[in-house]
Amino acid sequence: MESLPIRRVIERVSSGTIRIPAFQRGFVWDPERVSYLMDSIYKGYPFGAAIIWRTKTPLQSERQLGPFVLPNTEPGYPIDYVLDGQQRLTSIFGVFQTELIPEDGSDTDWINVYFDCSAEEDIQESQFVVLPKEDVKEGVHFPVKTFFDTIKYRDATKSLDEETQQRVDAAQAIFKEAVIPFQLIETDDKGKVAIVFERVNRMGMELDILQLLSAWTWSEHFDLQDKFADLSEELDAFGFGAIGEDSNLLLRCCSAVIGEDASSSGLLKLNGSEVRDRFEEIENGINGSIEFLRKFVQVRQLKNLPYPTLLVPLTVFFAHKKGREPSYTDDQYKELCRWFWRSSFTRRYSAGVLKKLNRDIAAAKLLRDSEELGLGDLTCSIGTDFFSDNQFIVGSVNTSTFILLLAQLSPKSFVSGAPVSLDEALNNYNRTEFHHCFSRDFLKSNDTSKKAIDKLANFSFLTRADNRELGGDAPSKYKEKIPSDRLDSILTSACCPQSLFSDDYGKFISERSELLLEEALRLIGVDRTEN
Repeated sequence: MESLPIRRVIERVSSGTIRIPAFQRGFVWDPERVSYLMDSIYKGYPFGAAIIWRTKTPLQSERQLGPFVLPNTEPGYPIDYVLDGQQRLTSIFGVFQTELIPEDGSDTDWINVYFDCSAEEDIQESQFVVLPKEDVKEGVHFPVKTFFDTIKYRDATKSLDEETQQRVDAAQAIFKEAVIPFQLIETDDKGKVAIVFERVNRMGMELDILQLLSAWTWSEHFDLQDKFADLSEELDAFGFGAIGEDSNLLLRCCSAVIGEDASSSGLLKLNGSEVRDRFEEIENGINGSIEFLRKFVQVRQLKNLPYPTLLVPLTVFFAHKKGREPSYTDDQYKELCRWFWRSSFTRRYSAGVLKKLNRDIAAAKLLRDSEELGLGDLTCSIGTDFFSDNQFIVGSVNTSTFILLLAQLSPKSFVSGAPVSLDEALNNYNRTEFHHCFSRDFLKSNDTSKKAIDKLANFSFLTRADNRELGGDAPSKYKEKIPSDRLDSILTSACCPQSLFSDDYGKFISERSELLLEEALRLIGVDRTEN
């Protein structure tokens, strides 16, 4: 175990000889964690050793250190890359250094750490605080940034009384003597560096799977995190940019295509060169999945899916090499749809996820390669209670499934009879695009409970503007506002019975649940007599 004094760490980072590799995540600590690190150093508490990789070969892709852009080094000069401990080193450097200017627009609130001169010595409570300038009390809050700058420290202590100055001097002396422990790995072998990442991860330190896989797959010309960011930007045009924010989902797609295993252990078995060589295949699988979901299930963004995990088996099915266009037979298309709807209605990925996911990955591959049906062979028994008992809660699995079911019917406006813009409704995906068929006000006036009012069966595609136009009257009254020549087609597109206008809520819920069930059974590929 080696160590460096804090002053030496500041000098090394300022000169650019301590740097951050691109496969590390960015700085994420909040001000409280930074102030507690300062307190731990002050009190002599252990705060962990950093792991440093020393090499003479600079990386092609690097990350800045928090909000600081580091200077370049002389060619051939050894560089120390931080493999573990970035958050601690960035905090120490940011708090104490006074030379580099933070990049414009960066979050630098955590830099302004003060020693609370009025705080009593306490083994647990922190004596360091992060404060905005307007909350700093002169003579009480001392800027620790001056501890390693002689001129600024002298100026900051001028106005202190003798007792306070002695206390500040004692704190400064502790930090000047403090050292940062680190373990040094000196090698130009990137494979060895990747193994270190794996071992650190297995010891329970803060390295996520994306970091680990990035280390395994990384090369000067391939950065997995950059690839994910580029893919996210490309998909954003189609409403699926959020996929790039879910690194776990993307990694499972990679592992499913290459290793047919979406578990964490499967991820760790991936061969870096194979990930690089087949990444275009993975991209094609994701793009094909999204095209399928948009075209045949009316999904407009990741949030519309009952489970984002549904994307993984679909990616396996649509994965193809460069030069091959995705194609599927009518039987394959029907099987994919049957699997999607059965998985959604049965809440398939709510428990035992990995076992079920790996089964579906294998079945999707068989469906793609040999047209062997079986992916959709899932037990799925649903009844009218799915619609009459479940509540409409935006974001829940049952509600997402219900909304997509309604989207299959090409819903029309209750006021104009014009087609509802699914792009607008599903991209917004909030309560303002869906309203009660029997208005809340009407039902409340009849002492109906909130739970009964918010049944799935009482909702339809209805914008806020249309809902306002129809008002809170009884359905029999707002029937007059619906174009009579389009009434039947509007009701059909909303899967609504004529009993909507009878003002009999119980009858309406019962009859609409039956209609919704018929549509659900059609989607999962079950005859009414089989269910």
